[in-house]
Amino acid sequence: MSRLAVYDWPADDGAGRAGSGTPHLHTVSSEGYVVVAGEGTVQTLGQDGYAEHRLFPGKVVWFSPGVVHRLVNDGGLEIVVVMSDAGLPEAGDAVLTFPQDYLADPERYEEAARLPDQSPELTDDPRVAAAARRRRDLALAGYAQLRERVDAEGGAGLADLHAAAGLLVAGRVPEWRAVVRAGAERSTAGTVAALGELAHGGVGHLSDATVAARAAHPGPPRYGMCGRLTTWAL
Repeated sequence: MSRLAVYDWPADDGAGRAGSGTPHLHTVSSEGYVVVAGEGTVQTLGQDGYAEHRLFPGKVVWFSPGVVHRLVNDGGLEIVVVMSDAGLPEAGDAVLTFPQDYLADPERYEEAARLPDQSPELTDDPRVAAAARRRRDLALAGYAQLRERVDAEGGAGLADLHAAAGLLVAGRVPEWRAVVRAGAERSTAGTVAALGELAHGGVGHLSDATVAARAAHPGPPRYGMCGRLTTWAL
């Protein structure tokens, strides 16, 4: 879970009164936005084509893997982001909408997507900010081309991006399986076991009840794809 302050960096296409995040998709995880401050829009490219969803406090928007999404900031836009499959988004589940020649070259893609180390002991590092903005602008260039294809072909215009994304992440699948087994799969198995107990009046699992608390990631908000992130590992 993270709280996201969407970038106020202006975009070349003029979207947003304040700025724009980095368009991308997730290959496995679903994502949800709970808007807590400000206003803006999330632009999406999916099987139904291009769409815009207005964002304001109290609005919730969520989307499944494969939907390209781009946050547009009209001023002070802040969102609580909730991801499924805890651990996978941090392990490279997202693929940015770089131009096709980057997507077709894994080494070139990784070099363009990588940010300098963001040590929690450091204050804001202008090198990281500059790299994040370059990455955002490159993804916006690819996004503009992708939107033209989707406008012309509908959801079929995403096929090349989806294929490239699959090839980019294929080598990470063994690592991801381990993350899912230790996280989402284990949690689901615990729920299924508890239901089995309850069906016969058993309540043994309730004796293991606990309370947990977690502080936010130390240091200044980190530079993410769409803005500055305050994160909690739950």
